[in-house]
Amino acid sequence: MKPHRIFNVRLLIVMHDLAMALIAWSAAWWIRYNLAFPLPEWSVCLYTLPYVLVIQTLLFWKFNLYRGIWRFASLPDLWNIFRASVLGAMIITLTLFIVFRLAGVPRSVLLLYPILLIILLGGPRLGYRLWKDRTLNLGAGTEGKGIFIIGAGQTGEMLAREMLREGLYIPVGFMDDNPALHKTEIHGIRVLGAINDIEYYAQKFQPEFIVIAVPSASNEQMQKIVEKAENTKLPVRTLPKLNEMISTRPSLKELRDVSIDDLLGRDKIELDWRLLQQGISNKTVMVTGGGGSIGSELCRQISGLHPKHLIIIERSEFNLYRIMQELDSFKDRFKVTGLLADICDKGKVDSIFNNYNPQLIFHAAAYKHVPILETQCREAVNNNVFGTINMVNAAEKYQVDKFVLISTDKAVNPVNVLGSTKRLAEMYCETRNTKGHSRFITVRFGNVLGSDGSVVPLFQQQIRNGGPVTVTHPETTRYFMTIRESCQLIMQSAVMGQGGEIYVLDMGKPIKILYLAEKMIKLSNTHPDKTIEIRITGLRLGEKLHEELFYSDEQKTRTSHEKILIARHPEINTKLLLSIVSELETACLLFDDVRIRKILETVAKFDESKNKYNNIIPITQG
Repeated sequence: MKPHRIFNVRLLIVMHDLAMALIAWSAAWWIRYNLAFPLPEWSVCLYTLPYVLVIQTLLFWKFNLYRGIWRFASLPDLWNIFRASVLGAMIITLTLFIVFRLAGVPRSVLLLYPILLIILLGGPRLGYRLWKDRTLNLGAGTEGKGIFIIGAGQTGEMLAREMLREGLYIPVGFMDDNPALHKTEIHGIRVLGAINDIEYYAQKFQPEFIVIAVPSASNEQMQKIVEKAENTKLPVRTLPKLNEMISTRPSLKELRDVSIDDLLGRDKIELDWRLLQQGISNKTVMVTGGGGSIGSELCRQISGLHPKHLIIIERSEFNLYRIMQELDSFKDRFKVTGLLADICDKGKVDSIFNNYNPQLIFHAAAYKHVPILETQCREAVNNNVFGTINMVNAAEKYQVDKFVLISTDKAVNPVNVLGSTKRLAEMYCETRNTKGHSRFITVRFGNVLGSDGSVVPLFQQQIRNGGPVTVTHPETTRYFMTIRESCQLIMQSAVMGQGGEIYVLDMGKPIKILYLAEKMIKLSNTHPDKTIEIRITGLRLGEKLHEELFYSDEQKTRTSHEKILIARHPEINTKLLLSIVSELETACLLFDDVRIRKILETVAKFDESKNKYNNIIPITQG
């Protein structure tokens, strides 16, 4: 609400309250004389009215009747009305006695007046609150932990109301950047000032901790709020974001410590649920690597869209058991099948497709740990390249409608084994798109917070151990996205795609790994009396300083979804690509890691604009 608008609202409240004082004073006289008309002492009533209005105006201001927000009217507001009315009646009596000796003023008028004024002032406030909120809760706790609430909007108000009712926490003040709310009161709790002033007010009021009640805050807003709150040296808690909240009414049970997801997660993603329903509901959907971090989250979200049959392929027995247990509650709504299988086993893959006839495939199975794959290049190629080829060929053979390859930003100008293998998988999918019924789609994105092998669990463990937290380079940056939002955008890309596209998810701005480490240490509170060291270790084998999402010759094209882009690039020479795949296959059969690495290095140097690989020496000639 803008300042001029809040001024207009307060002016209306002042006029309303003065009108109520006038009506209460006049009505007290009418009631005293049994509603006689004309009023026998009407001249005395009118002559004393200015005194009444002046006194009540001063008392209304004294008891903050104009600071309270009607939308949040509660017991403290009624108490202020009661005090202003009763004390007003007493001062009016004393003033009229001094000036007129109460000549012509019936004593019953002085008793009726405050009663009528309380009803006339409180009734509209509570009525408005009841109309807007459909609830009425006047209770207030008297004991509990004092807290600050950042955010004086509807979420903050509902949270404060629940705290007052429960009595475990007592809000001692709101902080909000909206200047229109400053010095107003909600449930008798003052909106003290802007978030920049929180350190000053924390020293003044000494709360035990701070709660951030701004579930709609963007990444940048949340970073600013947390930074200011951390300066107070007090514990900081928050509510989930809007798209993660259990209900529209915040609950004390949902309060939790601020996590790194809160700082790096972005604005709420709006999905086309109609399109998602059309693309996934009542379909036979397969997820490879369904027990991993990305695969398992895909299974959860797909389950909410009511597929006909969900087939989960997973090589790890424990991971498969875990996701099957989690999805057990869905077994009455649709069929769920968990299969222990290795996508590198061509015969097993063919058998699965023959038995289950999937219509939509999310291919999430892949080796992804950069340093390990640098020393295990044959296994990386076998799983990431030939495992993908097995899946793609089976999808073609059994006429799967759509095949979605989940790729990585490391496939762009790759400098490591992981990136090269994923780039080969991207290109193979693209070349098969026009060969038959099946449509092949690639989704490329960066790091996922909390995924298997990501830096976040590593930092968490290092912090629990008391440090040091290891960062490879002070300038290293990465794109980050939460698992939830990445899987939502993968599904959206899948149903949007017509085949042949490389969709690139909008990852926002890259984040410094050093910043990530510093924030996680501050948020942990694991060792409050110990300074946890951050140690720079140097870039690891195969690690880039900065990741990229697009090749220089790829054209960025927007789609109907603001968070999804398309990377358009020159057509790939299929014959040349297949010859490279053949060379890799021979090298893998010979366990020739040196030759495998040589071929992968040429993949990294592939110049699409000239459509050739440089320095390829056929294995038969090597």
